[in-house]
Amino acid sequence: MNIAQLSGRGVEITDPLRGYVDEKLSRLDRFNGDITSARVTLTVRDVKNAARRNRVEVQINVPHGIIRAEETHADMYAAIDKASDVLERQLRKFKTRLLKQRQEGAPQPQPGPAELAAQTAEDDAELQPEIVRQKQFEMRPMTPQDAVFQMEALGHDFYVFKNMDTDSCGVVYRRKDGHYGLIEPK
Repeated sequence: MNIAQLSGRGVEITDPLRGYVDEKLSRLDRFNGDITSARVTLTVRDVKNAARRNRVEVQINVPHGIIRAEETHADMYAAIDKASDVLERQLRKFKTRLLKQRQEGAPQPQPGPAELAAQTAEDDAELQPEIVRQKQFEMRPMTPQDAVFQMEALGHDFYVFKNMDTDSCGVVYRRKDGHYGLIEPK
């Protein structure tokens, strides 16, 4: 795998640390050999909760998508391990989804009763996400700050709104670090 960027915030990137990151990420090639690049950011924060002191952010670029993981732990190496595990699960799902899409394009023989009985409920849930609730609401024009206040008042983790400044749809969300994010179309 080609690591395009390994950077540190508040931490020195030593050769052993770089080698550990390379080793963990090179294992991901077995799940998707088409990984084009990866960006890894290691951060050490001065926080009261020592368990959340070290943060690892990884973004992997693959054809037709981006896989991302962010994990924290008291030990930097353990945070790297956790992020690697998350990426492994996401790449496995991504690869399964791509293979299923390719197979759906080609004619397939119909499975017999034995094959249908062998399929597990876990595989079905992993391959076919299900929308379990649908909601409609009126989008009133507001500023992103007003949307944050509305989100907090409702106790939600995100809020969809119409930005009165740009006249486009936007989403504000609560980040893991306690701050807020804004997503808007280009």
